[in-house]
Amino acid sequence: MGQFIEKPAKIRSAGNLPKIIEEYFGRVNSNDSRVSIARMSSPAGWREPGQTPDFDEYSVVLRGQLRVETCKGVVQVGTGQGFLAPAGQWVRYSTPGADGAEYIAVCIAAFSPETVNRDCDPV
Repeated sequence: MGQFIEKPAKIRSAGNLPKIIEEYFGRVNSNDSRVSIARMSSPAGWREPGQTPDFDEYSVVLRGQLRVETCKGVVQVGTGQGFLAPAGQWVRYSTPGADGAEYIAVCIAAFSPETVNRDCDPV
């Protein structure tokens, strides 16, 4: 039998403004360390510290625009587009646009505060 998720768990976010993180599958809501799948709702002007995670993070933008900074440059990921941030590579996310963004994030292995490896600098 499969696993039914009645509702996501709300997770506290990092960054300069509150962002809504609703985890459907992952360490918190389904006790799964293999993958996390969450819906993110970021307000206009949100940004978080850079990170060098121990997991691959796949992001698919449902609405708005997600700004992704890497050591190689900056990518604006718009509605209907996606981005893969590979494990072990530095990345920083933000939503500077007036409408913020809503997106799905899939992390393999599952996200954890211990494996995200955030920069020490405050946002």
